[in-house]
Amino acid sequence: MAFKTQYQFRLPRGLVDDEGKVHRDGIMRLATARDEILPLQDYRVQANRAYLVIVLLSRVVVKIGDIEHIGVDNIENMFSTDLAYLQEFYRKINEEGGAPKHHVTCPKCAHEMDVDMVTGALITEGDAGGGGRPGPG
Repeated sequence: MAFKTQYQFRLPRGLVDDEGKVHRDGIMRLATARDEILPLQDYRVQANRAYLVIVLLSRVVVKIGDIEHIGVDNIENMFSTDLAYLQEFYRKINEEGGAPKHHVTCPKCAHEMDVDMVTGALITEGDAGGGGRPGPG
C-alpha cells in the first residue's frame, strides 16, 4: 500500500477566475516542515499573523480546477466559505492523518456514522480508505 501524500477536494462555492469560470475540484498535498516554517519569514505574515493561513495554503494546494499554479492571490480571492473549508481540510489531512472525515448523526434515526469529507461516502469499520457506501443525500 503506497503512502498517500495528495488528497482531492471539492470547494463548497469555488474559485472564480478572471473570465468568470468557477473552479471547484482541487488537490492538496501533505505539508512539510518547510511549508510550515517558511511562511513565518514572509513579511506579510510578520505584519499580520492572520495572513499565515493564506501563505501556507498557497504552498500546499496543488491545483484547483484548471489552475495548476496556485499563488497567494488565488487564496486571497476565495470566498470565506471556501477558505474555511480548506483550513479544515488541511487540518484533517495533516494533523489527523488518513482520509478526512466528519462524525455525523442522522437527524431521523439518531444513528452516528463517519462520512468521508471528500467523497461523501460512509466510512465503515475497517474501511481505512474511506471507500464505503455512498453517503446520505
